[in-house]
Amino acid sequence: MEETKPAKRKPVFKKVDQLKPDTKGHTLVVKVVSSKMVLQKARPDGIQVRQMRIAECLVGDETGTIIFTARNDQVDLMTTGATVILRNAKIDMFKGSMRLAVDKWGRVEVTEPASFAVKEENNLSLVEYELIDVNELANAGAREVVSVVEK
Repeated sequence: MEETKPAKRKPVFKKVDQLKPDTKGHTLVVKVVSSKMVLQKARPDGIQVRQMRIAECLVGDETGTIIFTARNDQVDLMTTGATVILRNAKIDMFKGSMRLAVDKWGRVEVTEPASFAVKEENNLSLVEYELIDVNELANAGAREVVSVVEK
């Protein structure tokens, strides 16, 4: 009895301006505009000491830019000017703004240089989002309707 594996899906590449808060499973081709190390410290891991590194990288395409949080081995790949493919990326929220990240289920791959020019004027990480309770919003709307009817 032969086991057949399901056929792999072709990735659907997204553009930076299509990203929304708290979403996941994105595949993007982006250029690294800048990279800044924000944390580098040693942490004990059994017998050996491993480095924990985190860098904030501004990445983008022809539609906009966003901050990508690179962790550990990803930091080495995120050099300024490099073109990378981010597979299974997710959007994390940090202090009300969007950050792009790739966890252990995703992959960061360096690819050949892309021909597009990065649109730095549209930085999605500069947009602040606020969590709104939908039930509270619905009740407020109901009170408005009631007050309009009473007049």
